[in-house]
Amino acid sequence: MAEKLEIRNLLVKIEDKEILKGVTLTVEQGQVHALMGPNGSGKSTLAYVIAGHPGYQVVEGEVVWKGQNVLELSADERSRLGLFLAFQYPVSIPGVTVANFLRTALNARRKVENGASGGSSGPLVATQAAGKKGISIPEFRKLLIAKMKMLKMDPAFAGRYLNEGFSGGEKKRNEILQMAVLEPEMAILDETDSGLDIDALKLVAEGVNTLLGPNMGALVITHYQRLLNYIKPHVVSIMYDGRIVLTGGPELALELEEGGYESIRKRLGLPSVAEPA
Repeated sequence: MAEKLEIRNLLVKIEDKEILKGVTLTVEQGQVHALMGPNGSGKSTLAYVIAGHPGYQVVEGEVVWKGQNVLELSADERSRLGLFLAFQYPVSIPGVTVANFLRTALNARRKVENGASGGSSGPLVATQAAGKKGISIPEFRKLLIAKMKMLKMDPAFAGRYLNEGFSGGEKKRNEILQMAVLEPEMAILDETDSGLDIDALKLVAEGVNTLLGPNMGALVITHYQRLLNYIKPHVVSIMYDGRIVLTGGPELALELEEGGYESIRKRLGLPSVAEPA
């Protein structure tokens, strides 16, 4: 049976400011759930809280995945349960190659998965014998080349320092490569389309679509319909002022494209909220 990421009445503050005001949302494994909303509505805050960012204070609520409230787990424990966050603004790490970063991340997961604590299956299945030493360099190279071929990426990309000097499109494709290597069961894509031209957007979307399937669900956070032209959602929810105010099918995104968030606000009788500076 497919797993569900269940967000239940989530209230979140940063310093003294309340950002999420009782968010309830369910994302099913094997489905694409688009989360849309204007700037400052709380979309990225939700992504960071699910992933375990320490800068936010959870006042109330739960985020349940595989029967566990992941808010009680560390960020790395959430990753080992099969959760993954693709960042809106990926950071650069000079001196660390893409390949070394990915091998380290993969071994960090396998160290626990090969031990007593279990966790998600992911790429462990093919190399269970790797044991506590982790994946060997030749084996990892074979895996990485296969993933890059699947995503139509130049193998030379793996030798570059992580996100250093990368274009916006390269940074986002690198996030998708991480997702391909780690094979999460639930991915949160935080404004993956941000800063991309149409050609880069198509490449990134193609990579995401290659990885989607019955074993992976995705919460796709975006402002705009254009990303959803390439990554087709099963469900669309709208967040406004820290709350989910409307949920529907793909046609909801098209309605937003035509009338904007203001039309939704007026239709639902919501108060006007000043956009943050």
